[in-house]
Amino acid sequence: MEAGNPARPSAQQVADVRDALAREHPLVQCLTNSVVTTITANALLAAGAAPAMVDNPREAAEFAQVASAVLVNVGTLDDERARAMALAAASARAAGNPWVLDPVAVGALGFRTRTARELLQHAPDVVRGNASEVMGLEGSGAGGRGVDSTSLAEDALAAAHRLSERTGGVVAVSGEVDVLVHGDRVVRVRGGSPLLTRTTGAGCSLGALVAACTAVTGDPLLGAVTAHAHVALAAERAAARCPRPGSFAIAWIDELDAVDAAALRADLAGTGRLA
Repeated sequence: MEAGNPARPSAQQVADVRDALAREHPLVQCLTNSVVTTITANALLAAGAAPAMVDNPREAAEFAQVASAVLVNVGTLDDERARAMALAAASARAAGNPWVLDPVAVGALGFRTRTARELLQHAPDVVRGNASEVMGLEGSGAGGRGVDSTSLAEDALAAAHRLSERTGGVVAVSGEVDVLVHGDRVVRVRGGSPLLTRTTGAGCSLGALVAACTAVTGDPLLGAVTAHAHVALAAERAAARCPRPGSFAIAWIDELDAVDAAALRADLAGTGRLA
């Protein structure tokens, strides 16, 4: 750990996770929303992981036993998907495989809020959402405007601590500065691009990348920090050459591939991205 913040991973530790991701090709089961399946799969492939969109109740639990990690994203929810998500989360936990909960629009709508809160009983390794979603999941907020947060990441810090204490896992709050909490450990990840918020599925893809990185390290906070730093650097590089949302989305996928362990290590060693 580097001086200043004992919770903050070193540039080398983050680079090692990025290298392991490219080398090990973890298999990530994605129970995600129908709007984002393509970009989520492409983001995982670009980073070096293998996506599998196995999201029906007859297969979800069985596949979660063999997957390297599981993503549960409640974006487009119905009864069948909710059942599959519960089965996959329970199976992943029983098998000792990490799983990530992305509580999309939780707090604003009753069905998805109840579903996401019920999923917490299976102790997700990481909860990743915006401030309004994290506060809505924890019970201290009413949610945002659909998928858009009406609060800042720092506003959700207390809720993130309580939620982390409840699950025993990491809570990652996305914003202009991402705030990641694991018990009393707190890491902030700076950077990225506003164009990420104008790209359908960028946040959902981040959740999948968190699952992939968590699969190759025994420390879910290190895995989550690596995914956030990787996404931020790739977004900055993509925005520098493609400043409009359509071309940016394609360039971002390219940069997720181009940002390797060496590039990530050099960026973290030379910037104040992590705090």
